[in-house]
Amino acid sequence: MIEIKDLHVGYYKDLDILRGVSLKAEEAKITTVLGANGVGKSTLLKAIYGFLKPRAGQILLQGQNITGTPPHRLIELGVSYIPQHSSVFPHLSVENNLRLGAWTFRRDKARIRRKLEENYQRFPMLRDRRNDDAGLLSGGMQRMVEVGRTLMTDPKLILVDEPTAGLAKMLSAEVYRMLTDLRDKEGLTIILVDQEIRQALKIADYVYVLELGRNRVDGPTEEFTDLKKVLWD
Repeated sequence: MIEIKDLHVGYYKDLDILRGVSLKAEEAKITTVLGANGVGKSTLLKAIYGFLKPRAGQILLQGQNITGTPPHRLIELGVSYIPQHSSVFPHLSVENNLRLGAWTFRRDKARIRRKLEENYQRFPMLRDRRNDDAGLLSGGMQRMVEVGRTLMTDPKLILVDEPTAGLAKMLSAEVYRMLTDLRDKEGLTIILVDQEIRQALKIADYVYVLELGRNRVDGPTEEFTDLKKVLWD
């Protein structure tokens, strides 16, 4: 699905945060990226999504080089991004937040109605709150709005950054169920950056661990029994 090869990228010239990171994410799988704060996990997602231009390396989507492609073009290629911090517009209704995801086809009213209905079937609680300001929703429901808005464009690959940051445990569990449903029921490919190691390993198919901007170790989730203890101690 997507392959990152020897990526070097940072926020300032000659100061790379990622120093040769490589990664593969297979179709309809959850690939989780773990590591301590500051090792470059979020930077990796920003580089994939075109917010940062790599100094070296390649990003290949289905074999096509998309390195440095801007976000609006990536949306057209089926790539979407859900940032760590809430990105809902709090004073807009739930439905208007969802409609913002349809900006690239905003004149196609029939398609917008169809995608809205798909989201209400996917997340029935949003139908009941569709006229409420999104800022009045719980953190977990705001995440539903963000995911629903993302799904308006029919993405094939979703980049998800710290989806449960600041959420209560019960709400976090709902978010992880939502991500597994997107993989299992809708066949989406997900690259997940997370600090919640226990939960991330429960839903991941493949795991990469970064250390100081480089690959430390990677493998199928079932091989990470010993590494769990290392990371948590």
